[in-house]
Amino acid sequence: MIAAMTYNTVAFAPKMAPRVNVKMVASPVTKDAEGADFCYGLPGNIAPAGNFDPANLLAERTKGEVYRYREAELTHGRVGMLAAAGFLVQEVFHPLFNGVNGPAIDQIPQLPVPLWFAMTLGIGIAETVRIQKGWANPYEGMENVQGLKADYYPGDLGFDPLGLKPEDPAEFRLMQERELSHGRLGMLAAAGFLAQEAATGKTWGAQDLSFENFLLGPYFAQEAAELAQDAMAKEIVPTLVQ
Repeated sequence: MIAAMTYNTVAFAPKMAPRVNVKMVASPVTKDAEGADFCYGLPGNIAPAGNFDPANLLAERTKGEVYRYREAELTHGRVGMLAAAGFLVQEVFHPLFNGVNGPAIDQIPQLPVPLWFAMTLGIGIAETVRIQKGWANPYEGMENVQGLKADYYPGDLGFDPLGLKPEDPAEFRLMQERELSHGRLGMLAAAGFLAQEAATGKTWGAQDLSFENFLLGPYFAQEAAELAQDAMAKEIVPTLVQ
């Protein structure tokens, strides 16, 4: 009877699953994953700055807002590159208007008035094409005010007449980062040209020469004095020999 009771107890006992040692291992967050989350994966967080946002402008921003910021950065960067190149070229070489001289910031008032209209018309046409390409129609709803189209990628205007856009996504991203780097530098350079010429009233070339003379003037003066002494010695020595 005791054996029967023992058998029944064992028969109805729950089966115990074998013990398994489970280790919870946290997978480390890679640097690439952190970078992909920055700006919703847009390129531009490159070394040495990396995820540079000291003013915390991206905090709690939607993807549409971040894309709009990038569109503005690319637009201003492209204008900045053209402006910086214009400062370097047009103050030295402007064959169509030989009578226009001085700093670039003072050259536009010297241009004929009809050319102002032509420049304004050209800028207006270019901006109209850009707006129609990437910006949503505000008349279709208030959510479209200052918003980009859902299928539009910032800066992609479809303008590539030379076929420079790479087919490889990695190479294309590298080209985007290069454009951003040059655009940021162009904005700083154009702002520097504007501030320098507004403060000094001189072209960048004349100002650079003045600064160069300030830094290297004593060296050039000493070198000129030595050359003058050598020339004088060449004239005096034959006279003394005779």
